[in-house]
Parts: sequence; C-alpha cells; structure tokens
Amino acid sequence: MNARTSLRTASAAPGSHVNLSPKGLDTFRVLNDRTVAYLDLTGSGNETSAHLQAGGRLTVMFCAFEGSPLILRLYGHATVHRRGSREYAELLRYFGDLPGARQIVLVQVERMQTSCGFGVPRYRFEGQRDTLIRWANAKGDEGFEAYRSRHNARSIDGLPASWARVETVEG
Repeated sequence: MNARTSLRTASAAPGSHVNLSPKGLDTFRVLNDRTVAYLDLTGSGNETSAHLQAGGRLTVMFCAFEGSPLILRLYGHATVHRRGSREYAELLRYFGDLPGARQIVLVQVERMQTSCGFGVPRYRFEGQRDTLIRWANAKGDEGFEAYRSRHNARSIDGLPASWARVETVEG
C-alpha cells in the first residue's frame, strides 16, 4: 500500500450487517503469492473479527486515487490472531509493533480480480493521520484492556468477537 492507493476490507456473517473497514498506516503485507496479512489496530468496534469467527470470508480492496484508474480485490478466508498469542508473535516480524495493535488478520487468498476504476474520483494524498497513534500512546496497556473489553467484545449485531485475555507468549 502506498500514498496512491487506499485499502479497505469487507466482511459479513450470515444475517449480519456488512462491514466495510478502511485501513491506514503501514499495516499491510504480502507474505507469499496466496497469503496476505494486516496488522489490525484497536478501533471503536471489532466487526471484522466477529465476522471472521462466524464464517471466515474477507475481501480486501485496493483503490487507486492517483495515477491509472484501477481496483484490485483479494477474496479469501481469514483468521484472526490476537495480540499475545503464539501466532501473533510469529507474524509480528513482518510488521512494526504499532501502538494500539490488537491482532493480525491472516488471509488465504482464493481469488484475485482487477477492474477499472474509471468512476473513482481523483484525490491527492496529504499524509497519514496521527490521531490513532496519539490516542493509543495515551491509553496505555491497562487502558486498552478495559477499552477492548467494553468496545471490542461484540459486533453491532451482537456476534461475539471473543475479545478475551490470551496467555501472553514471550518473544
């Protein structure tokens, strides 16, 4: 992902609202030709996690706002690896440990599709927002535990996002 593209993820569970979630900062990685991952930062909800536990389907979309008009979609099944788990510790080597990171979403890509972005408007990238990082730095570990328990345990449809303490793995 760079300044010329924008990343979004979309998920849904049976009978739930569709969630479309924008991503930012340096959080996306291609691990091999069929596996991608992103470092998921704490947000006001945890819809993607709840949807993935209920069915696992995820679409990742990149949209070009500068340069050639292009859209790339990656369709697949994903798993969520919580901060403190062994899998999270193993995957974290691909990322910097950003303040507020709560989990890593690992996507097994089953289909890729490109399409024209002829109707997508042009935007100029001005820079990353630092609001989330400042908020995360001010919250601290104890503040995050309370926040996530309150705001990240269930989806808006009441699906469990299973935000529970996991045994921390040293590493």
